[in-house]
Amino acid sequence: MGFFKRILCGALLCATPVVAQDVALTSRDGSIRIEGNLLSYDGEFYRVETVYGPLTLDGAGVTCAGPGCPDLNAFVAEVRFSGTRRMADVLVPALIQAFAERNGLKLTREVTDDTSSVFVLSDSDRVKARFGLSGTSTSEGFADLIAEAADIALVLREPRPREIRMARESGSGNLVDGRRARVVALDGMIAIVAPEQPVKSLSIGQLADAFSGAVANWSEIGGAEVPIMVQTPPETVGLFEAFENRVLTPSGKTISETAIRHSGLEDLADAVAADSFAIGLTTLSEIGNADAIAISGSCGFEQAPTIAALRSEDYPLTLPLMMYTPARRLPLVARQFLEFTSSPSADLIIRRAGFVDQAITTTDFNSQGDRLAHAISAVGDEVPLSELKRLVDTLRDRNRLSTTFRFEAGTKLDVQSTENIFRLSRALEAGEFDGKTLLFTGFSDGEGPAGPNKALALRRARLVLDRVREAAIVADFSRVQLQADAFGEALPMACDDTAWGRAINRRVEVWVQ
Repeated sequence: MGFFKRILCGALLCATPVVAQDVALTSRDGSIRIEGNLLSYDGEFYRVETVYGPLTLDGAGVTCAGPGCPDLNAFVAEVRFSGTRRMADVLVPALIQAFAERNGLKLTREVTDDTSSVFVLSDSDRVKARFGLSGTSTSEGFADLIAEAADIALVLREPRPREIRMARESGSGNLVDGRRARVVALDGMIAIVAPEQPVKSLSIGQLADAFSGAVANWSEIGGAEVPIMVQTPPETVGLFEAFENRVLTPSGKTISETAIRHSGLEDLADAVAADSFAIGLTTLSEIGNADAIAISGSCGFEQAPTIAALRSEDYPLTLPLMMYTPARRLPLVARQFLEFTSSPSADLIIRRAGFVDQAITTTDFNSQGDRLAHAISAVGDEVPLSELKRLVDTLRDRNRLSTTFRFEAGTKLDVQSTENIFRLSRALEAGEFDGKTLLFTGFSDGEGPAGPNKALALRRARLVLDRVREAAIVADFSRVQLQADAFGEALPMACDDTAWGRAINRRVEVWVQ
């Protein structure tokens, strides 16, 4: 009867559709027999429509009889990718090629049209899998995932309320529940100007004003008496949608009606670099000859879009490149590919493709003098000198990991931080920190009394520590120490007078010794 434990409810759907036919699935000991129409088979699991409703059964525990039974020796996994061309044009093909090479598979590419192609993975005997790739937009990627026209959506933003609602209504599950999003690589939403433009830093509010047209002249934000010429990607591009979500909409603004649209980011960067009146929206990997605008705050903090700042999410407009998965079981090869995308081998491919990987790097305490000086000048009266001294004494002999954890609200981690849980846990399982001590250090924003803020920061630090420990299933914790501490408001990263500044300050850092 142990076989019954392997029968899962219809929420675990399988990926490759086949023509519905009569089948009979019988347990190996012959004690259980399930009859119905075969809905799909993914190389491991059968999904069958029965009198009890859809059932998903592990193929290892049954034998199949009937005209609908698939040929197990000829099964080819079909995996469909759809979404932003930012990922589909270069990054995903490069990852598929590296995945094939790692697994000793031959790879051929069949081009369907300008936006679609199929990657065929074969061994010496037969075709093992077919990866269909369609480069459209983030919105189309989500739409295809919800309609089950895609198995993996390539996206540059999290789903909007309308998409979440449509997914629930269509039976596709909750797009924001569980680990539906896999952060594959990082980029940054970057405002750029011509090299001769004197304005090199703006606040988030000033960016919203400039791109919406609420501020039409550079003199209003620290520049010369000349008009601001806005240049952006098309509205349907995921980068622009993410900029809307995180900069324009929170300020109650929309893009300027006179904005000049560019179909390609390379052309946009060239146009901005040649026009001292222009301000453009691009990514860190597509700045070209233009200069990047740093994000500033009224209290004097300023954060440039560097690789280190993107990895640690210290830059407020970090752009995660994500693969969203359905609320159903994907074929084994698809799950293996997803795991590969977060491996050290994939990190190299991501860097070569011009994006920022999430490899764990370290920064020593002495390299953070500017950060500490800002913190001391900006810290409130509620943080005593003794607490700042304790912070310095605790951290001075440690190095900060690039892996940082930030929270959407309360104790809910954002999507990049959720991925960081698994990356850090894998490093622990691999023994990368054997003989070391990892100190999970909680910080807060400055709103409210310092005492409760410090207590909340400590709860967050302990929560992250526990989540990492739980995820590191095979780690040997006799060889590494995990500790938690908190300093609350004592080390702000940004100004507390804006929502984004407070979000940057609410974090858990990891320091290693």
